[in-house]
Amino acid sequence: MGRAAQGEAAAPRKDAGVKAAAPGGTTRGLAERVGALGWSDMAAQLDARGYAQGGPLLSDDECAQLIAQYGDDGVFRSRIVMERHNFGVGEYAYYAEPLPALVAALREALYERLAPVANRWTEALARPERYPPRLPEFLARCHRAGQTRPTPLLLHYRAGGFNCLHRDLYGELRFPLQAMVLLSQPGADFEGGEFLLVENRARQQSRAVVVHARRGELLLFAVDERPAQGRRGVVRASLRHGVSPVHAGERYAMGLIFHDAS
Repeated sequence: MGRAAQGEAAAPRKDAGVKAAAPGGTTRGLAERVGALGWSDMAAQLDARGYAQGGPLLSDDECAQLIAQYGDDGVFRSRIVMERHNFGVGEYAYYAEPLPALVAALREALYERLAPVANRWTEALARPERYPPRLPEFLARCHRAGQTRPTPLLLHYRAGGFNCLHRDLYGELRFPLQAMVLLSQPGADFEGGEFLLVENRARQQSRAVVVHARRGELLLFAVDERPAQGRRGVVRASLRHGVSPVHAGERYAMGLIFHDAS
């Protein structure tokens, strides 16, 4: 996904049951799709392992529309070439305000479902932060703290591209979960390019997970820390994420970070 400690440097498959947004950017039904993902199970996955998968959430047409935007500089506020900053090999672009309708609607709908999980996590970790039920209220806090730049982004890798392990922090205020939607189809559009998660706990060796997804599927995961069950109760687990090398083709993904950047 986008930066963190890295920061900002100055034959297609048709998914039955997933309706595409209507032409013109209409997002009717998107909140209902998010609500139908099975949140009890997804929350349990997040609590147990720090990540969860659901969907398909976006249709093939919606994925194609998002990919087609990548070349339009008017849609984005900033582009980053990863090689210039030792972040990996590839590119990503941050959306400008106002966000495209689909991106904004998806970010708001997911935040509302994730806020209760975020509050449960911070309470378990004995951290003082509590998150309001709706995204605009949280973004207002970010803006008062000087974090005013939107963080949703599109990522693009060609053969040989990869993303180093990192965390998407962007400022003092941060929401503890984020989302990714894969926009390209593994095996058809690209080979390799697996999503990677590495977890660290005190006095333990790192744990690595390879997460396989298909086009249009949603992946949720911890931004930085999560509560994990240890032998003597809850312990703090830290996570970083990245992308393994793409062997062939092109891989696009959309990242949704819920806190804005300073």
